Amino acid sequence: MSHPRFEAFLAELYTDAEARQRFLSDPKNAARLAGLDERDVEALASIDRIGLELAARSFECKRAARRPRQSRWLRWLARRRSDRTGLAS
Repeated sequence: MSHPRFEAFLAELYTDAEARQRFLSDPKNAARLAGLDERDVEALASIDRIGLELAARSFECKRAARRPRQSRWLRWLARRRSDRTGLAS
């Protein structure tokens, strides 16, 4: 297996919905276009498709949970501004 290329391709499948759909519609062609060797192509052709989708969704939820939230100070400031103008946020 060409590990770095294989791992990069898997990472793309987990993080890019369009790439994942292209792969799922034609796994062997997508893997070949990514420059993977035939052993990797065959391994990916037999991937658990439901597991791939579940993992991709799980990773997206984890990424979303880590996105920075607005600081407490900025939320307070926004509330103060909306109180002054009478606008609800």
